[in-house]
Amino acid sequence: MKTEISTYPDGSASAVIWIVATAAAVAMWFAVYWQLEAFSAWLVSSLPVPRDSHLEEAARFFVFDAPKVLMLMTLVVFGMGVVRSFFSAERTRALLAGRREGLGNVAAAILGVFTPFCSCSAVPLFVGFVSAGVPLGVTFSFLIAAPMVNEVALGLLFALVGWRIAAIYLAFGLAVAIVAGWIIGRLHLEGWLEEWVRNVRAGQAELQPDSQTVADRIRAGIDAVRDIVGRVWAWIIIGIAAGAFIHGYVPNDLLASIMGKDQWWSVPAVVLIGVPMYANAAGIIPVVEALLGKGAALGTVLAFMMSVIALSFPEMLILRKVLTLRLIAVFAGVVATGIVAVGYLFNALF
Repeated sequence: MKTEISTYPDGSASAVIWIVATAAAVAMWFAVYWQLEAFSAWLVSSLPVPRDSHLEEAARFFVFDAPKVLMLMTLVVFGMGVVRSFFSAERTRALLAGRREGLGNVAAAILGVFTPFCSCSAVPLFVGFVSAGVPLGVTFSFLIAAPMVNEVALGLLFALVGWRIAAIYLAFGLAVAIVAGWIIGRLHLEGWLEEWVRNVRAGQAELQPDSQTVADRIRAGIDAVRDIVGRVWAWIIIGIAAGAFIHGYVPNDLLASIMGKDQWWSVPAVVLIGVPMYANAAGIIPVVEALLGKGAALGTVLAFMMSVIALSFPEMLILRKVLTLRLIAVFAGVVATGIVAVGYLFNALF
């Protein structure tokens, strides 16, 4: 008797195939990942570099971290790509539309962690939120949380520096997004939007039925890997190379003296340095790992990371299409103040 797999009306056979294939791929991922440390040690020992030298230390960092970070990012992005299939831009707008400030800021910041938006989509997303009736402060909470407290940053922090730092970063990152958005909302700065944005008519946001299958969601995860990892892998390699240089060549005493707890000016200084830089979370975290390993203060390092991710100059240029310069200045000032406060607080607690 011949069985036709494709005749299942509910697609259950197809779903099983996709699930089994995904489980096999994840199992293979873990098998390779567990061998990375031994492989990288063997590879570095085979390189023609002086033993116990700065170059060897830098090489060990780079050869181990490059595949590790890329593999971790691939797994995290795939998993969150599947999760994100439940949160389209339309569904996100519908969930936030009509939310009052306070609880709305909290909901927006939490949604920002799980939704697929970056600086490139800031303008259409901003206009979409305004047209759906989302309050300005709630919108800013989302726009702050989406790049700063994203799943890639949290996943890599967890894998590279431990769950405690990742959890604390999540808590304080959300706090910055929630409080900064609430403050901007309390200032009632809707009149500082560009005129064409103010003229957008608020429409009714409705949740559309979600008819995606298991196969569709797995494909969404694969597409996310192709899109995100494909776009940022070069920045990751650059970040790891910078981290390798710091790890191998920068003296511990130098970084401790510049970015240590005793230097009160170090937190605002690194925030100012981070604003004009452009890097994504995956690219900056290897630098964070190297700085922490050299004795830099935790609060100072995370303040630097937050400023690079949440206050990048390219994002400000994109947002200029919808915000006046006055509103951009308020946005940057409020967020920067929150990041500096978090940096000092981290240094005081740890």
